[in-house]
Amino acid sequence: MTDTAPRLLGEEYARGRARLTALLASVSEEEWDRPVPACPGWTVRGVVAHLVGTVEDALAGRITGPPSEELTAEQVARAATAAGNDLLARWDELAPAFEEVVTAGEIWPAVLDVVSHEHDVRHALDRPGGRDEPIVGAAAEALVGVLAAPWTLEVVLPGGAALRSEPAPGPTYRVRTTAFEVLRLRLGRRSRAEVRHLAWDPIPPPDLTPLFVFGPRATPLREV
Repeated sequence: MTDTAPRLLGEEYARGRARLTALLASVSEEEWDRPVPACPGWTVRGVVAHLVGTVEDALAGRITGPPSEELTAEQVARAATAAGNDLLARWDELAPAFEEVVTAGEIWPAVLDVVSHEHDVRHALDRPGGRDEPIVGAAAEALVGVLAAPWTLEVVLPGGAALRSEPAPGPTYRVRTTAFEVLRLRLGRRSRAEVRHLAWDPIPPPDLTPLFVFGPRATPLREV
């Protein structure tokens, strides 16, 4: 995903980390243990443990790409009893070196991970925000750009700008929605029913599977 406007991806990761850190700086330990509906089985603490664990594992050479499901579960377990503020301090200590790697390698998945989990946590804590951040638009553009489907997708954003996937032999499906919604549905935070209820023209394709990098969810997330 390097065909968007030039940007230092490590800086985008750092901005996402700063937003999430600011959000969590004043929450209670009880809120740290609040379930995260977008990540079944995880708490807020578990989400941050995964983010911190990914940085630890990358810097230690244990991973060179997205962690496996098994390693992700180990990351969460590793910090199951860690105090929330200690997790944030560990992240702040290690992340700058990781962010340099993210920039040097143009590692979009790391940026998508932190931005996606930022909004997972916001939803769990009922503290929405950050949906108009430039990285949300850039991520939506990148995620549409790499869509692999037997049809073409055109996303018409508020204001009329459009995002388009690579042309395909099949029909073109247009949907009017936000960059935030694109980010969330592409990364598995929407059910098929939620996607079908968007403003499509014509009606959406019968098989929505290509739209989901991860997912879809079995049930609606009901994120407002």
